[in-house]
Amino acid sequence: MATFNLLLLPGDGIGVETMVEVERIIDFFNRSGRATFNTQSDLVGGAAYDAHGVAITDAAMDKAQKADAVIFGSVGGPKWADVPYAVRPEAGLLRLRKDLGLFANLRPAICYPALADASSLKRELVEGLDIMIVRELTGGVYFCEPKEIVTLENGEKRAIDTQIYTTSEIERIAKAAFDLARKRGNKVHSAEKHNVMRTGVLWKEVVTEVHRSYAPDVQLEHILADNCAMQLVRNPKQFDVIVTDNLFGDVLSDEAAMATGSLGMLPSASLGAVDAATGKRKALYEPVHGSAPDIAGKGLANPIATIASFGMALRYSCDMGAEADLLDQAIAGVLAAGYRTGDIMQSGMKQVGTAEMGGAILDELKKLAD
Repeated sequence: MATFNLLLLPGDGIGVETMVEVERIIDFFNRSGRATFNTQSDLVGGAAYDAHGVAITDAAMDKAQKADAVIFGSVGGPKWADVPYAVRPEAGLLRLRKDLGLFANLRPAICYPALADASSLKRELVEGLDIMIVRELTGGVYFCEPKEIVTLENGEKRAIDTQIYTTSEIERIAKAAFDLARKRGNKVHSAEKHNVMRTGVLWKEVVTEVHRSYAPDVQLEHILADNCAMQLVRNPKQFDVIVTDNLFGDVLSDEAAMATGSLGMLPSASLGAVDAATGKRKALYEPVHGSAPDIAGKGLANPIATIASFGMALRYSCDMGAEADLLDQAIAGVLAAGYRTGDIMQSGMKQVGTAEMGGAILDELKKLAD
Protein backbone atom coordinates (compact mmCIF):
# COMPACT_ATOMS: atom_id res chain seq x y z
CA MET A 1 0.00 0.00 0.00
CA ALA A 2 1.38 3.36 -1.05
CA THR A 3 2.31 5.96 1.57
CA PHE A 4 2.15 9.71 1.01
CA ASN A 5 3.26 12.62 3.16
CA LEU A 6 0.93 15.63 3.13
CA LEU A 7 1.43 19.09 4.59
CA LEU A 8 -1.81 20.83 5.51
CA LEU A 9 -1.69 24.64 5.60
CA PRO A 10 -5.19 25.87 6.57
CA GLY A 11 -4.12 29.53 6.72
CA ASP A 12 -6.69 32.18 7.56
CA GLY A 13 -10.43 32.75 7.46
CA ILE A 14 -12.55 29.96 6.04
CA GLY A 15 -9.43 27.96 5.15
CA VAL A 16 -9.38 26.71 8.73
CA GLU A 17 -12.95 25.40 8.50
CA THR A 18 -12.75 23.85 5.05
CA MET A 19 -9.50 22.04 5.88
CA VAL A 20 -11.32 20.18 8.66
CA GLU A 21 -13.56 18.61 6.01
CA VAL A 22 -10.52 17.57 3.97
CA GLU A 23 -9.08 15.88 7.04
CA ARG A 24 -12.28 13.83 7.33
CA ILE A 25 -11.85 12.66 3.73
CA ILE A 26 -8.18 11.82 4.34
CA ASP A 27 -9.15 9.83 7.44
CA PHE A 28 -11.66 7.84 5.37
CA PHE A 29 -9.05 6.90 2.77
CA ASN A 30 -6.62 5.91 5.53
CA ARG A 31 -9.21 3.65 7.17
CA SER A 32 -10.31 2.18 3.84
CA GLY A 33 -6.84 0.73 3.22
CA ARG A 34 -6.51 2.38 -0.19
CA ALA A 35 -3.38 4.31 0.86
CA THR A 36 -1.63 5.70 3.91
CA PHE A 37 -1.57 9.47 4.24
CA ASN A 38 0.76 10.88 6.88
CA THR A 39 -0.21 14.47 7.60
CA GLN A 40 1.49 17.43 9.24
CA SER A 41 0.05 20.91 9.75
CA ASP A 42 1.63 24.35 10.02
CA LEU A 43 0.83 28.06 9.85
CA VAL A 44 0.78 30.29 6.79
CA GLY A 45 -0.45 33.78 6.00
CA GLY A 46 -1.81 36.04 8.70
CA ALA A 47 -1.77 33.22 11.24
CA ALA A 48 1.97 32.78 10.68
CA TYR A 49 2.53 36.53 10.86
CA ASP A 50 0.73 36.73 14.21
CA ALA A 51 2.80 33.88 15.62
CA HIS A 52 6.20 34.46 13.99
CA GLY A 53 6.23 37.85 12.24
CA VAL A 54 6.53 36.27 8.79
CA ALA A 55 3.98 34.88 6.32
CA ILE A 56 5.60 31.44 6.43
CA THR A 57 8.56 30.18 8.48
CA ASP A 58 11.65 28.41 7.20
CA ALA A 59 10.56 25.38 9.24
CA ALA A 60 7.21 25.25 7.44
CA MET A 61 8.97 25.63 4.10
CA ASP A 62 11.21 22.69 5.00
CA LYS A 63 8.11 20.57 5.62
CA ALA A 64 6.70 21.69 2.27
CA GLN A 65 9.91 20.72 0.47
CA LYS A 66 9.72 17.21 1.94
CA ALA A 67 5.99 16.65 1.37
CA ASP A 68 4.52 14.72 -1.54
CA ALA A 69 1.82 17.39 -1.69
CA VAL A 70 0.83 20.57 0.12
CA ILE A 71 -2.89 21.16 0.73
CA PHE A 72 -3.48 24.88 1.17
CA GLY A 73 -6.51 26.72 2.55
CA SER A 74 -6.60 30.51 2.18
CA VAL A 75 -4.75 33.55 3.46
CA GLY A 76 -5.38 37.19 4.23
CA GLY A 77 -8.05 39.47 5.63
CA PRO A 78 -8.56 43.04 6.83
CA LYS A 79 -6.80 42.28 10.12
CA TRP A 80 -3.46 42.29 8.26
CA ALA A 81 -4.19 45.14 5.84
CA ASP A 82 -1.43 47.36 7.25
CA VAL A 83 1.40 44.86 7.79
CA PRO A 84 4.62 45.48 5.82
CA TYR A 85 4.41 44.43 2.18
CA ALA A 86 7.20 41.84 2.44
CA VAL A 87 5.41 39.91 5.20
CA ARG A 88 1.80 40.34 4.07
CA PRO A 89 -0.22 37.09 4.29
CA GLU A 90 -0.11 36.55 0.51
CA ALA A 91 3.70 36.50 0.65
CA GLY A 92 3.51 33.04 2.20
CA LEU A 93 1.75 31.64 -0.85
CA LEU A 94 4.11 33.42 -3.23
CA ARG A 95 7.12 31.97 -1.41
CA LEU A 96 5.65 28.47 -1.58
CA ARG A 97 5.15 28.81 -5.32
CA LYS A 98 8.61 30.27 -5.92
CA ASP A 99 10.69 28.07 -3.62
CA LEU A 100 8.95 24.86 -4.68
CA GLY A 101 9.29 25.81 -8.35
CA LEU A 102 5.55 25.51 -8.97
CA PHE A 103 5.47 26.90 -12.49
CA ALA A 104 2.24 25.30 -13.76
CA ASN A 105 -1.06 26.35 -12.23
CA LEU A 106 -3.99 24.15 -13.27
CA ARG A 107 -7.36 25.87 -12.82
CA PRO A 108 -10.32 23.74 -13.92
CA ALA A 109 -13.67 25.41 -14.59
CA ILE A 110 -16.30 22.69 -14.34
CA CYS A 111 -20.04 23.21 -14.22
CA TYR A 112 -21.74 20.42 -12.29
CA PRO A 113 -25.09 19.54 -13.96
CA ALA A 114 -27.02 20.37 -10.80
CA LEU A 115 -25.60 23.90 -10.77
CA ALA A 116 -26.08 24.94 -14.39
CA ASP A 117 -28.81 27.38 -13.36
CA ALA A 118 -26.56 28.97 -10.70
CA SER A 119 -24.31 30.51 -13.33
CA SER A 120 -24.83 34.11 -14.38
CA LEU A 121 -24.73 32.78 -17.95
CA LYS A 122 -27.55 30.90 -19.67
CA ARG A 123 -27.81 27.16 -18.96
CA GLU A 124 -27.09 26.20 -22.56
CA LEU A 125 -23.79 28.10 -22.42
CA VAL A 126 -22.45 26.39 -19.28
CA GLU A 127 -24.11 22.98 -18.96
CA GLY A 128 -21.33 20.45 -19.40
CA LEU A 129 -18.61 23.11 -19.24
CA ASP A 130 -15.16 21.62 -18.61
CA ILE A 131 -12.22 23.96 -19.20
CA MET A 132 -8.65 23.66 -17.91
CA ILE A 133 -6.69 26.90 -17.69
CA VAL A 134 -2.93 26.37 -17.45
CA ARG A 135 -1.36 29.50 -15.97
CA GLU A 136 2.39 30.13 -15.83
CA LEU A 137 2.96 30.79 -12.14
CA THR A 138 6.54 31.74 -11.27
CA GLY A 139 7.45 34.36 -13.88
CA GLY A 140 5.93 37.40 -15.46
CA VAL A 141 4.81 40.67 -13.97
CA TYR A 142 4.19 39.37 -10.42
CA PHE A 143 7.82 38.38 -9.88
CA CYS A 144 10.07 40.32 -12.23
CA GLU A 145 12.27 43.27 -11.26
CA PRO A 146 12.34 46.21 -11.18
CA LYS A 147 9.12 46.48 -9.21
CA GLU A 148 8.90 49.79 -7.42
CA ILE A 149 7.17 53.07 -6.72
CA VAL A 150 9.47 56.08 -6.94
CA THR A 151 8.98 59.81 -6.44
CA LEU A 152 10.14 61.94 -9.37
CA GLU A 153 11.84 65.32 -9.14
CA ASN A 154 8.57 67.10 -9.92
CA GLY A 155 6.84 65.38 -7.00
CA GLU A 156 4.86 62.90 -9.09
CA LYS A 157 5.06 59.22 -8.26
CA ARG A 158 5.88 56.57 -10.83
CA ALA A 159 5.02 52.87 -10.40
CA ILE A 160 6.91 50.16 -12.28
CA ASP A 161 6.08 46.48 -12.77
CA THR A 162 8.23 44.47 -15.14
CA GLN A 163 7.15 41.60 -17.41
CA ILE A 164 9.89 39.16 -18.45
CA TYR A 165 9.66 35.69 -19.98
CA THR A 166 12.37 33.41 -21.32
CA THR A 167 12.15 30.68 -23.93
CA SER A 168 12.56 27.89 -21.36
CA GLU A 169 9.80 29.27 -19.13
CA ILE A 170 7.36 29.33 -22.02
CA GLU A 171 8.45 25.92 -23.34
CA ARG A 172 7.79 24.09 -20.08
CA ILE A 173 4.32 25.58 -19.54
CA ALA A 174 3.39 24.91 -23.17
CA LYS A 175 4.44 21.26 -22.84
CA ALA A 176 2.36 20.94 -19.67
CA ALA A 177 -0.67 22.30 -21.53
CA PHE A 178 -0.21 19.98 -24.50
CA ASP A 179 0.23 16.97 -22.20
CA LEU A 180 -3.04 17.80 -20.44
CA ALA A 181 -4.87 18.34 -23.71
CA ARG A 182 -3.89 14.87 -24.89
CA LYS A 183 -5.84 13.45 -21.95
CA ARG A 184 -8.82 15.72 -22.57
CA GLY A 185 -10.23 17.21 -25.77
CA ASN A 186 -6.86 17.48 -27.57
CA LYS A 187 -7.19 21.23 -28.15
CA VAL A 188 -5.13 24.14 -26.79
CA HIS A 189 -5.74 27.88 -27.03
CA SER A 190 -2.68 30.00 -26.30
CA ALA A 191 -3.84 33.37 -24.93
CA GLU A 192 -1.30 36.16 -25.31
CA LYS A 193 -1.09 39.80 -26.45
CA HIS A 194 1.25 39.30 -29.39
CA ASN A 195 -0.17 42.41 -31.05
CA VAL A 196 1.15 44.93 -28.48
CA MET A 197 3.54 43.16 -26.06
CA ARG A 198 7.03 41.89 -26.86
CA THR A 199 6.60 39.09 -24.32
CA GLY A 200 3.45 38.18 -26.25
CA VAL A 201 5.42 37.98 -29.48
CA LEU A 202 7.93 35.61 -27.90
CA TRP A 203 5.14 33.62 -26.23
CA LYS A 204 3.39 33.00 -29.54
CA GLU A 205 6.67 32.13 -31.28
CA VAL A 206 7.76 29.61 -28.63
CA VAL A 207 4.33 27.96 -28.22
CA THR A 208 4.13 27.56 -31.99
CA GLU A 209 7.55 25.87 -32.08
CA VAL A 210 6.73 23.57 -29.13
CA HIS A 211 3.54 22.59 -30.92
CA ARG A 212 5.47 21.80 -34.11
CA SER A 213 8.20 19.75 -32.45
CA TYR A 214 6.46 18.28 -29.39
CA ALA A 215 2.71 18.06 -29.96
CA PRO A 216 1.70 18.28 -33.63
CA ASP A 217 -1.13 15.84 -32.82
CA VAL A 218 -2.83 18.47 -30.64
CA GLN A 219 -4.94 21.24 -32.18
CA LEU A 220 -3.47 24.68 -31.40
CA GLU A 221 -5.11 28.07 -31.77
CA HIS A 222 -3.68 31.43 -30.74
CA ILE A 223 -6.09 33.96 -29.30
CA LEU A 224 -5.56 37.50 -28.04
CA ALA A 225 -6.03 37.50 -24.26
CA ASP A 226 -8.70 40.20 -24.29
CA ASN A 227 -10.65 38.33 -26.98
CA CYS A 228 -10.31 35.18 -24.87
CA ALA A 229 -11.95 37.04 -21.98
CA MET A 230 -14.84 38.02 -24.24
CA GLN A 231 -15.22 34.50 -25.66
CA LEU A 232 -15.33 32.98 -22.16
CA VAL A 233 -18.58 34.90 -21.67
CA ARG A 234 -19.89 34.52 -25.22
CA ASN A 235 -19.19 30.82 -25.83
CA PRO A 236 -17.12 29.17 -23.08
CA LYS A 237 -17.61 25.58 -24.28
CA GLN A 238 -15.43 26.23 -27.35
CA PHE A 239 -12.39 25.92 -25.05
CA ASP A 240 -10.66 22.80 -23.77
CA VAL A 241 -7.21 23.86 -22.47
CA ILE A 242 -6.12 27.50 -22.31
CA VAL A 243 -2.42 28.21 -21.68
CA THR A 244 -1.37 31.72 -20.75
CA ASP A 245 1.00 33.83 -18.68
CA ASN A 246 0.81 34.71 -14.99
CA LEU A 247 -1.18 37.95 -15.20
CA PHE A 248 -3.65 36.92 -17.90
CA GLY A 249 -4.05 33.53 -16.23
CA ASP A 250 -5.02 35.19 -12.97
CA VAL A 251 -7.76 37.18 -14.68
CA LEU A 252 -9.05 34.57 -17.14
CA SER A 253 -9.25 31.78 -14.57
CA ASP A 254 -11.39 33.88 -12.23
CA GLU A 255 -13.67 34.77 -15.12
CA ALA A 256 -14.01 31.13 -16.16
CA ALA A 257 -14.66 30.16 -12.55
CA MET A 258 -17.60 32.53 -12.23
CA ALA A 259 -19.18 31.03 -15.35
CA THR A 260 -19.59 27.85 -13.31
CA GLY A 261 -21.68 29.58 -10.63
CA SER A 262 -19.32 30.14 -7.68
CA LEU A 263 -15.65 30.60 -6.87
CA GLY A 264 -16.35 28.48 -3.81
CA MET A 265 -16.72 25.43 -6.05
CA LEU A 266 -13.39 25.26 -7.81
CA PRO A 267 -10.02 23.70 -6.95
CA SER A 268 -6.57 24.30 -8.39
CA ALA A 269 -3.21 22.58 -8.61
CA SER A 270 0.25 24.14 -8.84
CA LEU A 271 2.87 21.74 -10.14
CA GLY A 272 6.65 21.77 -10.44
CA ALA A 273 8.96 19.92 -12.78
CA VAL A 274 9.31 16.15 -12.55
CA ASP A 275 12.39 15.14 -10.56
CA ALA A 276 14.51 12.93 -12.82
CA ALA A 277 15.73 10.83 -9.89
CA THR A 278 12.41 10.19 -8.11
CA GLY A 279 9.85 10.70 -10.86
CA LYS A 280 7.91 12.94 -8.46
CA ARG A 281 7.13 16.64 -8.64
CA LYS A 282 6.53 19.28 -6.01
CA ALA A 283 2.86 20.20 -5.84
CA LEU A 284 0.48 22.49 -3.99
CA TYR A 285 -3.32 22.24 -4.13
CA GLU A 286 -5.65 25.05 -3.13
CA PRO A 287 -9.20 26.32 -3.61
CA VAL A 288 -9.65 29.25 -5.95
CA HIS A 289 -11.65 31.26 -3.40
CA GLY A 290 -10.14 33.56 -0.79
CA SER A 291 -10.36 33.67 2.98
CA ALA A 292 -13.88 35.21 3.05
CA PRO A 293 -13.41 36.96 6.42
CA ASP A 294 -17.06 38.08 6.44
CA ILE A 295 -18.24 34.50 7.02
CA ALA A 296 -15.14 33.02 8.69
CA GLY A 297 -15.87 31.13 11.89
CA LYS A 298 -19.59 30.94 11.22
CA GLY A 299 -19.73 27.46 9.69
CA LEU A 300 -21.15 28.84 6.43
CA ALA A 301 -18.25 28.29 4.02
CA ASN A 302 -18.50 25.99 1.03
CA PRO A 303 -15.88 23.23 1.52
CA ILE A 304 -16.23 21.76 -1.97
CA ALA A 305 -13.31 23.63 -3.55
CA THR A 306 -10.90 22.53 -0.81
CA ILE A 307 -12.18 18.94 -0.92
CA ALA A 308 -11.87 18.94 -4.72
CA SER A 309 -8.33 20.31 -4.37
CA PHE A 310 -7.47 17.21 -2.36
CA GLY A 311 -9.07 15.25 -5.19
CA MET A 312 -6.60 16.85 -7.59
CA ALA A 313 -3.80 15.79 -5.23
CA LEU A 314 -5.06 12.22 -5.44
CA ARG A 315 -4.94 12.44 -9.23
CA TYR A 316 -1.70 14.31 -9.88
CA SER A 317 0.54 13.55 -6.87
CA CYS A 318 -0.68 10.14 -5.70
CA ASP A 319 -1.58 8.47 -9.01
CA MET A 320 -4.95 7.57 -7.49
CA GLY A 321 -7.17 8.51 -10.41
CA ALA A 322 -9.90 6.03 -9.48
CA GLU A 323 -10.18 7.52 -6.00
CA ALA A 324 -10.18 11.04 -7.44
CA ASP A 325 -13.05 10.03 -9.71
CA LEU A 326 -14.96 8.64 -6.71
CA LEU A 327 -14.55 11.91 -4.87
CA ASP A 328 -15.73 13.90 -7.90
CA GLN A 329 -18.75 11.61 -8.19
CA ALA A 330 -19.52 12.05 -4.49
CA ILE A 331 -19.51 15.85 -4.88
CA ALA A 332 -21.76 15.65 -7.95
CA GLY A 333 -24.12 13.25 -6.15
CA VAL A 334 -24.53 15.51 -3.14
CA LEU A 335 -25.27 18.49 -5.38
CA ALA A 336 -27.76 16.44 -7.37
CA ALA A 337 -29.46 15.53 -4.07
CA GLY A 338 -30.09 19.23 -3.47
CA TYR A 339 -27.51 20.14 -0.83
CA ARG A 340 -26.35 23.75 -1.10
CA THR A 341 -24.20 26.10 0.93
CA GLY A 342 -25.25 29.75 0.93
CA ASP A 343 -23.03 30.79 -2.00
CA ILE A 344 -24.77 28.37 -4.37
CA MET A 345 -28.23 28.29 -2.77
CA GLN A 346 -31.16 27.88 -5.15
CA SER A 347 -34.90 27.87 -4.63
CA GLY A 348 -36.20 24.52 -3.44
CA MET A 349 -32.78 23.24 -2.36
CA LYS A 350 -31.59 22.35 1.16
CA GLN A 351 -29.24 24.97 2.60
CA VAL A 352 -26.48 23.52 4.79
CA GLY A 353 -23.31 24.69 6.47
CA THR A 354 -19.68 23.69 6.09
CA ALA A 355 -19.72 20.60 8.29
CA GLU A 356 -23.03 19.28 6.95
CA MET A 357 -21.89 19.65 3.34
CA GLY A 358 -18.59 17.94 4.16
CA GLY A 359 -20.44 15.17 5.98
CA ALA A 360 -22.82 14.63 3.09
CA ILE A 361 -19.90 14.28 0.66
CA LEU A 362 -18.19 11.85 3.01
CA ASP A 363 -21.35 9.73 3.34
CA GLU A 364 -21.77 9.67 -0.45
CA LEU A 365 -18.11 8.71 -0.86
CA LYS A 366 -18.55 5.79 1.52
CA LYS A 367 -21.55 4.54 -0.48
CA LEU A 368 -19.69 4.79 -3.78
CA ALA A 369 -16.62 3.05 -2.37
CA ASP A 370 -18.52 0.02 -1.08
